[in-house]
Amino acid sequence: MTGQHATAADLGVATRVIPCLDVSGGRVVKGVNFENLREMGDPVELAREYYAQGADELTFLDVGASVEERATMYDVVRATAEQVFIPLTVGGGVRSVDDVARLQAVGADKVGVNSAAIARPALLDEIADRFGAQALVLSLDIKRSARMPSGFVVTTHGGRAETDIDAIAWAREAVERGAGELLVNSIDADGTKSGFDLELTAAVRECADVPIIASGGAGEVAHFAPAIRAGADAVLAATVFHSGQITVGQVKQAMREEGILIR
Repeated sequence: MTGQHATAADLGVATRVIPCLDVSGGRVVKGVNFENLREMGDPVELAREYYAQGADELTFLDVGASVEERATMYDVVRATAEQVFIPLTVGGGVRSVDDVARLQAVGADKVGVNSAAIARPALLDEIADRFGAQALVLSLDIKRSARMPSGFVVTTHGGRAETDIDAIAWAREAVERGAGELLVNSIDADGTKSGFDLELTAAVRECADVPIIASGGAGEVAHFAPAIRAGADAVLAATVFHSGQITVGQVKQAMREEGILIR
């Protein structure tokens, strides 16, 4: 593995398959390139279904993240944690260690942080110091950009606002500050069903020695194994699972047939 950090597969650790539920107003929603959201169902029912299908973890993203949405999200996480016994990651509107404590109190195992860490990077240190790196996922919404040395820029507001931050430099800094995992979401690929951004996954793998979750672009079972080969430790998808187009079990079987270690 010249110049690369070891992946889960290299270390003999099973690859994870993670359905993602974007929640707004207590319902699961999904769009294309983070726009034109449409309702996809009840989050607790979907979580229960994915658990039955063999999902290794679940990720909830509170896409509203206002005060009202936050209270709804706590109820969703609590109800899910009572019925689904796999790790739950919750992101959206996490701005302080107190937010993390409240989410853990209702059943979240990990929290995803994005915009608040961009605004104040020390938040990552604070969360890692209090709860441990294993509880902290940095969520990166990344677009291709010729402006950046790496060719990738960090975005906020669901990909609608570009920052002046190089995505690879930010990933490296976040790990140094205590992020235990990186959720690498390609805004360019999001919802397109044309496959994961393998170049982006590989670029983040080069700079990070923590687990990487590839996100954005899954459209068929054949798309998942290449993301693992590019350096991801886990694969995350939403639309293809919510629509019933493919199941978690089908993804796992396809990767198993490709020689990838699966739980």
